[in-house]
Amino acid sequence: MTSDLDKLAEEIEKEIWVDISETVIEHARNPRNLGNIKDADGYADLTGQCGDAMQIWIKVDDYKIKEITFWTDGCGTTLASGSMVTELAKGKAVNEALQITPLNVLDALGGLPEESVHCAFLAVNTLHEAIKDYRKRQSGTE
Repeated sequence: MTSDLDKLAEEIEKEIWVDISETVIEHARNPRNLGNIKDADGYADLTGQCGDAMQIWIKVDDYKIKEITFWTDGCGTTLASGSMVTELAKGKAVNEALQITPLNVLDALGGLPEESVHCAFLAVNTLHEAIKDYRKRQSGTE
């Protein structure tokens, strides 16, 4: 009986992920940099057009993103997008991380279905807002 249920679950999962790249599946199942950072240098919390929320924390040293984490209450493609944007930003200079675009995230993930492209925008916009927050804190204009 258990093997029949396992087979059914596997078939359902294949149907759900049919138009999704292996990279997206991997990042959705095993997200990188998940969590938060106490005493972060920059933080942002945004909600996307679909209602998914994403938070990003950054720790900056010598004007480079040394640590970056995220959290989302969203779907698998939102989870994968948050994971990928943190991987793309980690170790980059702050100005360089500001150059990351939704297209960069989409390319790194191997694409997303059209109805999920907004997830890449949410991830990038949240990253950019966390960097803006870091800059405000540095300038003392919180």
